[in-house]
Amino acid sequence: MVDIAFKTVSESKTITATSAGSSGDVLYTCPNNHDAVIEYLCSSNGGTSSQKITIEFYHADDATYHQLAKEHSVSGNNSYHLITSNRFYLHAGDKIVCSKDGGTFDVTISVREMYNPNRA
Repeated sequence: MVDIAFKTVSESKTITATSAGSSGDVLYTCPNNHDAVIEYLCSSNGGTSSQKITIEFYHADDATYHQLAKEHSVSGNNSYHLITSNRFYLHAGDKIVCSKDGGTFDVTISVREMYNPNRA
């Protein structure tokens, strides 16, 4: 078995953006010369009423945004776990971007970053 050196990075952000794509809030960007595995991705609605969250993947290779969750409704004082037992892989320059329709959302991500000298 080959040991792969990695470091774990966790980020959390209060979402303020109300438009998706390039206008969204960048939660995480995979650094140059790295690959990353998302192991945890959760949004929490701190308000008392249901609100909607959009979470997108920006693919740096072709500069396009892809929706992972589009206007997903989260009830007040509740959370939505987008990544549970699944994994999602990122490469250098890829991003996770978030936006909301209203309310108070925090989004938290935890990733494993692995150095890859072949990634730009």
